[in-house]
Amino acid sequence: MPERDVFSWTTMVSAYVRDGYLCSARRLFDEMPEKNIATWNTMIDGYARLGNVGAAELLFNEMPAKDIISWTTMITCYSQNKQFREALYVFNDMKTNGFSPDEVTISSVISACAHLGALDLGKEIHLYLMQNGFNLDVYIGSALIDMYAKCGSLDRSLSVFFKLQEKNLFCWNSIIEGLVKEGLRRFQSMSRKYSISPELEHYGCMVDLLSKSGLLGDALELIRNMKFQPNAVIWGALLGGCKLHRNLEIADIAVKELMVLEPNNSGYYTLLLNMYAEVNRWTEVTKIRVAMKELGIEKRCPGSSWIEMERKIYQFAASDQSHPASEEIYLLLAELDRQMKLAGYRPQLGSIL
Repeated sequence: MPERDVFSWTTMVSAYVRDGYLCSARRLFDEMPEKNIATWNTMIDGYARLGNVGAAELLFNEMPAKDIISWTTMITCYSQNKQFREALYVFNDMKTNGFSPDEVTISSVISACAHLGALDLGKEIHLYLMQNGFNLDVYIGSALIDMYAKCGSLDRSLSVFFKLQEKNLFCWNSIIEGLVKEGLRRFQSMSRKYSISPELEHYGCMVDLLSKSGLLGDALELIRNMKFQPNAVIWGALLGGCKLHRNLEIADIAVKELMVLEPNNSGYYTLLLNMYAEVNRWTEVTKIRVAMKELGIEKRCPGSSWIEMERKIYQFAASDQSHPASEEIYLLLAELDRQMKLAGYRPQLGSIL
């Protein structure tokens, strides 16, 4: 280029940062005859993404002028690197310097409050949001839900959750984690505070809550520490959680226990078989099928379909060769299968039984 202005320099610095070449970006940054705020922000963000908080902090303090992006980048840098108190200090400095936070700043600060248990500050920020007309979007909403849940204010967490028009996975996970903690607290208070020994039903509820929230190891430990023998309902709750969160190891344990309690119930083996099929572990699928045959466990209700012809109902069960029209039906199915393959159809193998 015959002439290089500050924008062309900044573009090159940004390209190096984006591709992870921080050394080259810094060398170019140091050579720049003139820098604008965007250039400084780019370098600070680059160091923040690599977790080099010290370098980001040094540049931030050297900046001759800062904008809202500068403050937000530094707050996010501290928050993402678990330096939550520093994030709040910078937030206070930002307000002292006359800058009003935006949605991104607010989300980062609320996250810092959540990890520090700073409920009062979190409430102040929530009030600030409402007074200043901020839109309670999925990002701010999920941060508030998580903050209130982590600070033990479950009622407020639920209130924000139900007010949100759009909810993402993080919102659901945050509210479930709040409910699990509350459930554990109440479960433990039965014996500690009220001297009431939990019954089998209480353990079943707790195992179900832990399993659905993905805490399968904790659920298994709770079952093994029970003072009485767990029943099929409790092991079934654990197996349901394993299916939901695709934990094959603990699912295998649950199925073995269930087959002792209910040896003729093919449903447990079927569920485990399909879980292995979903991840293409066909060796295990074959082993389970062989085990089912050896134990004499069959599906009680084979898959079936029906059609109506001339006011008569014709029902066909899976693998049924006894129907008078079975030969014609299977020839037709084979032709349909051939046509579907030619059209590029590939079967979904999520459930094979």
